[in-house]
Amino acid sequence: QVQLVESGGGLVQAGGSLTLSCTTSTKIGDFDTMGWYRQTPGQQRELVAAMTDGNTPDYADSVKGRFTISRDHSKKTVYLQMNSLKPEDTGVYYCNQKLQRWNWERPKDYWGRGTQVTVSS
Repeated sequence: QVQLVESGGGLVQAGGSLTLSCTTSTKIGDFDTMGWYRQTPGQQRELVAAMTDGNTPDYADSVKGRFTISRDHSKKTVYLQMNSLKPEDTGVYYCNQKLQRWNWERPKDYWGRGTQVTVSS
């Protein structure tokens, strides 16, 4: 089994910053996509940011220029730096790993349990 653990959520004022961390129990492979999703109660989970080694990260339009995704393979950790936070960024943020050991292999999805981010006006 693969375990993902998020941390770093909290309460901040609009315009503030937070950095989320996600540590996986398995290595982040060359073909794995690591991502952050968020969900507001009653809404579907949406992609915030994702990246695969060697590729340009993908961001939701609403967070471009404000959020940055990065990873440290040696620590098996992916980060999400969030700047200029807005109340609309409030939600539960989930870490996702699409595990793919080989380029021909079907990826397998794994999820963390989430961390709450609340941005006040």
